This record gives sequence, structure tokens and C-alpha cells, in this order.
Amino acid sequence: MKYWLAILSICVVSAALAQVPKPVPVEDLSGSEGAMLHGQQRAGIAYRQLQQAQYESKLAEQEYLNAEDAYRAAQKRADEFRRQAETSKKALDAARAKEAAARKAYENALNAVDQMRRKPPAK
Repeated sequence: MKYWLAILSICVVSAALAQVPKPVPVEDLSGSEGAMLHGQQRAGIAYRQLQQAQYESKLAEQEYLNAEDAYRAAQKRADEFRRQAETSKKALDAARAKEAAARKAYENALNAVDQMRRKPPAK
């Protein structure tokens, strides 16, 4: 995801640099023809800026949607890990209970052997 964002950022910066309007040589334009040409140039620049803004908007929207998808996927994985942890905890508790029962049975068996040693054999 980090690599994708880095590539996306590089693309946005290169596209922005490519869209920077280059200065137009100033000529001696007089009258309505000059005003018309100047207005057309401003409209062209404004249109390029509009296109750039639309492009950046689409990129931002895609980044947002990707982040939302990643969040949902992470949430699902977190839920799976939580369920797995709960299952593992139950298995651990059962294993510890089984160990405690086995330890008690072992201690009882040792005590029985100990008591047999202390008692004199029956004749």
C-alpha cells in the first residue's frame, strides 16, 4: 500500500508539473482582437486547471476508496484474529485443567505408594 501511494504521489506531481501553464510571449495586441486572444488564453488556462483539479479529485477519490477497502479488510482480519485468540484461550484453559487433573492423579498415586511403604506388610 505504501508503494502504491508513493507511485500515485509521483504521478500526481508529474501531472501537475506538466500542466503548469508556460508563459506566453507578450505581443503588442491592440483592440478587440488582442482582448479576444487574451480572453481565449485565460479560458485555456482555466480549462487546463479544471482538468487538473478533476484529475486530482479522481485520484483522491480512488485513494479514499482504497483506504476504505483496506480498513474493511484489516477489520475482518482483526475479527478473525480475535476469534482465533478466543479459541486458543479456551484450548489453553482446557489443557491447563487437564494438566492439573493429571498432576493431582500423579500426586495421589505417589501418596498411595508412600502409604504402602509406611505400612508394614500384612501377614
